[in-house]
Amino acid sequence: MSHMQSYTIGQAARLLGVSPDTARRWADAGRVATHRDEAGRRLIDGRDLAAFSIEVAQGGPGEEDGSYTTARNAFPGIVTAVKLGDVAAQVEIQAGPHRLVSLLTREAVEELGLEVGMQATARVKSTSVHIDRV
Repeated sequence: MSHMQSYTIGQAARLLGVSPDTARRWADAGRVATHRDEAGRRLIDGRDLAAFSIEVAQGGPGEEDGSYTTARNAFPGIVTAVKLGDVAAQVEIQAGPHRLVSLLTREAVEELGLEVGMQATARVKSTSVHIDRV
């Protein structure tokens, strides 16, 4: 069963690596679609945010260019692609301006329930990228 996640402007800003004001301006300008929840908060559907994060990354650095790497090499972001094979899988995450691709087992992807539009964290150690579901 699939439940598409939606993100507040603040959450989207963190995933895009920009300030909430920048994300709000992009939403006001119609660059990314929003809708309101019962409490009146503006939300962005996960699939829309995934597509927009790719667009932003391809456009180069945003207004607020900064590193999204922590000391533990964790890249919180949004899943932008999941390609399943018989045994292996490929997952792409857009973490601010960084696009990370991880090759892992299909079983791991299914156990984590990874889908496009979902928030996830890529953790990098040497040449391996590990995905944590948030």
